[in-house]
Amino acid sequence: MKNSSCSTRFPRGLYGITPDWHDTDRLLAAVERAAQGGMSALQWRRKTGDPADRLAQAASLRDLCRALGVVFIVNDSVETALRLDADGVHLGRDDGPLHLARRALGPGRILGASCYNQPELAVQALRDGADYVAFGAVYPSQIKPDAVHATLDHIRAGQGLVVQAEESMQTPRAAVVAIGGITAENAGPVVDAGADSLAVISGLFEAPDIRAAAARFSALFNAG
Repeated sequence: MKNSSCSTRFPRGLYGITPDWHDTDRLLAAVERAAQGGMSALQWRRKTGDPADRLAQAASLRDLCRALGVVFIVNDSVETALRLDADGVHLGRDDGPLHLARRALGPGRILGASCYNQPELAVQALRDGADYVAFGAVYPSQIKPDAVHATLDHIRAGQGLVVQAEESMQTPRAAVVAIGGITAENAGPVVDAGADSLAVISGLFEAPDIRAAAARFSALFNAG
C-alpha cells in the first residue's frame, strides 16, 4: 500500500530520534550530516544527565534544526516543548491526555502520539488532534528490547484511519509513523505498507556514514 497523499500535517520521510548522547558537539555534527542526507524531522529524546545540560543541548538542537529547515520535536513533555518554542511534541500513553496537550500547544504546533500496536489508540489520538500516529516496534529494537511488536498490518490499518479522519475533518491528513528497529536494509516494506515517516535512532545515528544512511532512507520516499 503506497501512501495515499503527500499532503500530510507532519513531513514525510526520515524522522531522526536522538540517541542519549551527552556530547552536544558530537550530536550537532551527526544531526547536520543526517539533514544533509535528507532527514526531514528530528525528535530530541534524552533521558539522562543534568537537567540544565539537557535543556541547553535541546536549545542548541532547536537552533540547528531551524537553520537546516528540519522540524524539531521534543519527546514526552509539552512544558519543555513550549519552553523551547519547539515545533511540537511526541507523547506516549503515560505522558498525559492528548486533548489537553493539543489545547496547550495550540493549532500551530505538531502533536505526535505513540499508538504501539493498538489502532484504537490511533482513533482516539486523531480525534484529539494528533498530527501523526506512531506504530511500533516494527522490528526488534535495541533501544526498547521489551517493546510490543507492531506488524505491517498495523501500518496499513493506520493509513486507513488517517484517510478516514481526513475525509471527515476536511483537513490535511495526519501522518503514519513507523518506529522500532528500522534500518535502511529493512525499511522498504514498511514504506510500501503505508508509513509516511520512519522514526530511526540506531539505524541512523550509529551508522558508519550518517549522511549516506539518511540518503538511503530518504530515497525510499523520493522513489514513491
